[in-house]
Order: sequence, then structure tokens, then C-alpha cells
Amino acid sequence: MIIINSRKELQKFALEQKKQGKVIGFVPTMGFLHDGHLSLIDIARAKADIVIVSIFVNPTQFAPTEDLDQYPRDFDRDANLCADRKVDVIFAPTPEEMYPDDASTWVTETELSKPLCGASRPTFFRGVTTVVAKLFLLTQPDFAVFGLKDAQQLFVIKRMVRDLDFPIEIIPGALVRDSDGLALSSRNRYLSDDERSRALSIHKSLLEARELIEKQGLSAIGSALENAKNIMASAGGNVDYVSALDIDTMKPPTPHTSQLLVAAACFFGTTRLIDNELIDL
Repeated sequence: MIIINSRKELQKFALEQKKQGKVIGFVPTMGFLHDGHLSLIDIARAKADIVIVSIFVNPTQFAPTEDLDQYPRDFDRDANLCADRKVDVIFAPTPEEMYPDDASTWVTETELSKPLCGASRPTFFRGVTTVVAKLFLLTQPDFAVFGLKDAQQLFVIKRMVRDLDFPIEIIPGALVRDSDGLALSSRNRYLSDDERSRALSIHKSLLEARELIEKQGLSAIGSALENAKNIMASAGGNVDYVSALDIDTMKPPTPHTSQLLVAAACFFGTTRLIDNELIDL
């Protein structure tokens, strides 16, 4: 395994691999890896000749009031986990390496990124799409793996790839949970024991919403979402949103909707957690 910090060096490496006919799989991360990330790396390793993992806490997707400086980092641990998973390359640039001082170009998706996290964090997706576009150009992947835990992000990236004609397959990886049902997240480490226990209400509320919608159909969405809010609030959560949207449009479902995303974001203490369930209709 090699570690690359330079954009030019990484792109040169990737282009050389492409000339040799190698299949490149890419997994973008912000580090502090957990089993959810490792499951994505395993998907890439099974399909690719060369697996590239980026470890980069991207400053452009954080608002000034968010946790950029506090975001957990442990590069040595991440590198050991990647080596165990037989990753070929870690790309670990600095912010200064990724963004020149006079950088003035952004990649913006304007529809799927509007609701949910896009409404709560209005600068978030512009930062995500811009950095992912840059990473795609640097790593030259045949495919990239994104987790369904960040479902809206996955759908936004798929739309960007389609609209801008990136020759890249986007492969979804399943949402991975801890044994108690909490969706794995690098931010879980912020939670006190009490907050973590109460945060289990997010998954509980989504499961109840799923059950109600599967039994009664789209007409039950309003009551299902209200019940979910009440469950999280009763556990002491500060609900950011809970919503049910068509995965293809990120808008309220219609009779033509084939798959529904029921998603929630909720604060426990100062920690914002997200979770979701996908429902086939």
C-alpha cells in the first residue's frame, strides 16, 4: 500500500494504471474509519484491480458553525485498517493541496440536494459535489462505492455522474448498524452513554414509520412521520427533519413512486445524527 498526498502524483498514478488496463475502484471517505467504511472497501476490493481510498476531511462541506475542527481524525489507525483490507493507495491531501487559494469553480446539483440535509445545511452539497468531482478526476475510477447511510448524498452523486457524463459506475453499499441498531457514523464518538442510548429512538421511529407505510400505503405517511417525530422528541431528541420522499426526485411521493426514502436527522446533545429506511412500494 502506498500513501499519496499530491494531486498530480495521484492522477499520474491512476492514468498509468488505466493505460495498463487495470480496473480502478474508489472509496471516498473523511477518515476515522468504521465497519461501514470497511464494508465499502470490501465491495471495491472484490471488483477492482486497484483500490484507492481517499481520507480527506473536506472543509468546503462544513458551515462556519459546524464541527470541522472537532471532526475525529486518526490517520495511523485508518492506514492500518486500509492495509488490512488490502487497499492499494490512500490519497490523503491537505486542504491547501486540494483547493488553491484562488479556487473559484464549484459543481452544484440543484434539485435532489434541496430537501433534507440540503435544507438544513445549505452549503453542504455544493462542497460534496465539488470535492467528489475533483476526486473522480484525480483517481480516474471505473467505479466508486458510496454508502446508503448517506442516501441523499448517494442520489446526488449519481445525478451528478449522469448529468456531467462521468464514465463511472456508482455502486451503493448497505447501511451498516452497530449491534444495538444505531447507524454507524464517525460522529457517534461524540455521544455520551446516555445520549447514545436515547439516540436509538431514531432507528426505532423509522422502523415504526416503515411498518405503518408498508401496511397502509402512501395515505399513512403523515401519521407515520408525526409518530416518528414524537418518538425522537420523547427521547429528548431535537428533531431536524423526518421526511418521506421519492428516491428519484427527492420530492413527495406520487402514485408512480416505486421506492420511498424515509429519512431523519436529529440532535442528541450537540451531535447531529442521520438515518434512513428504504421502502419498496
